[in-house]
Amino acid sequence: MKKKHLAIVLSNLKGFEKPKLELEQYKTPGDVAAELLWLAYSMRDIEGKIIADLGAGTGVLSIGASLMGAKKVYAVEKDEAALEIARENTRTLGIDNIKFIHCNVSDFRTKVDAVIMNPPFGSQNPKADRPFLLKAFEISDVIYSIHLTKEEVRKFIEAFTRDNSFKITHRLTATFEIPAQFFFHKKRLEQILVDIYRFERSELPPYG
Repeated sequence: MKKKHLAIVLSNLKGFEKPKLELEQYKTPGDVAAELLWLAYSMRDIEGKIIADLGAGTGVLSIGASLMGAKKVYAVEKDEAALEIARENTRTLGIDNIKFIHCNVSDFRTKVDAVIMNPPFGSQNPKADRPFLLKAFEISDVIYSIHLTKEEVRKFIEAFTRDNSFKITHRLTATFEIPAQFFFHKKRLEQILVDIYRFERSELPPYG
């Protein structure tokens, strides 16, 4: 599947019906998801691999990984309403290799070949992305994740990965479109910049 086609398929998936502000529920845009997945595919981290999507939401990244040839995908999500939409999206596409896990990310224990995720940006709850990163570092040697393009965020990510014996191998910047869905949104469509990271476990000690 070409990246453009993948982006179109993912863009057409059903999104959140009643997004929860406290969970920062925004559907991952199809083009951003495709960018992350295409990078993972090109690095041979998806095809034939076991993948975990932490904070899977309505299943955009999980479904994308399945379409790109993942052997199995764990879609981990605490919000049952979001998971039901994800299940509906997989049924629509006839996908049968995604296992839906209804639990907090911190409670997921299964080791996987790679993690893909779009964690909360921390706009509503500062440091909301940290439990996702910590769990990803625990269960896999390779992680793909989306974070805000801000200098302070980049500095945090760089230090946090180093302190947990990981390194950044790739960082791509993309435009993330957010439709007006909460009371504080002033524009019909907001555009922000995000960084797509690839993390890999380092052979060096934390400060090596």
